[in-house]
Amino acid sequence: MNSQWTDFLARAEQLMERVEAALPHGLQRPDWSASIAFRYRRSRAGQGVIAPVRHIGAIHLDDLKEIDIQKDKIRRNTEQFVDGLPANNVLLTGARGTGKSSLIRAVLHAYAVRGLRLIEVDKADLVDLPDLVDLVAQRPEKFIVFCDDLSFEDGEPGYKALKSVLDGSVAAPTNNVLVYATSNRRHLLPEYMAENLSYTHTDDGEVHPGEVVEEKISLSERFGLWVSFYPFNQEEYLQIVAQWLLALGVEASRVTAARPEALVWALERGSRSGRVALQFARDFAGRQPAVP
Repeated sequence: MNSQWTDFLARAEQLMERVEAALPHGLQRPDWSASIAFRYRRSRAGQGVIAPVRHIGAIHLDDLKEIDIQKDKIRRNTEQFVDGLPANNVLLTGARGTGKSSLIRAVLHAYAVRGLRLIEVDKADLVDLPDLVDLVAQRPEKFIVFCDDLSFEDGEPGYKALKSVLDGSVAAPTNNVLVYATSNRRHLLPEYMAENLSYTHTDDGEVHPGEVVEEKISLSERFGLWVSFYPFNQEEYLQIVAQWLLALGVEASRVTAARPEALVWALERGSRSGRVALQFARDFAGRQPAVP
């Protein structure tokens, strides 16, 4: 009888352990000294985890060319933020491969010594954003919540969570958290011609937008600072190519000789972007013989 009772208790304990493991747990604090950048992810068990990023791409503000206006806006806003002054959430939009994500990384490196930290959050995990903000609210560091390549389809749950954190929640915004997001869409949601049918026109010509359109615009309006990026012209593209080639150790004489190849490369890719320039520079530098 005692043996049966012991077996029963052992099985019951195992069952309770499995049930406890399946239940949601509070968000665990990471070792904030492990890195200057972190990544928030959900495990297979549904548990939210903030993991340090061990290898951060080394890029500096001076490495980014032909986006001086955009750099000045982001740098000014970030400096206000780390100094404890009023600053805005930022939406970086525009042409692909023009340096939006690289600029965020460069700003992080520039201000990390002054307490700036970054937490990258995927779109699918934005539903947990309020909990993440609560976790870091009392920390002495300043945190950028970074959402890369952000866009939503109709009905996605992270949309409303992000709106709540940006502006509109009952809770007051914390002074040590800002959201920086990059996107190829200015309004972050797809827009359809049929939605314009909800517009009505009065006799005096006034246009009243329909509620569908207003809802789609409302999220992007919650970002206080919009920074737009534009495609590079040919000369700007070649300047970026030259900068990357020199950074990769290519001799100046070879940089000049690489210009025709760089133009062909861009033509084949159908884009004159900073990303394409870097990809060409890697290919060209890798094909060059070592300098004795």
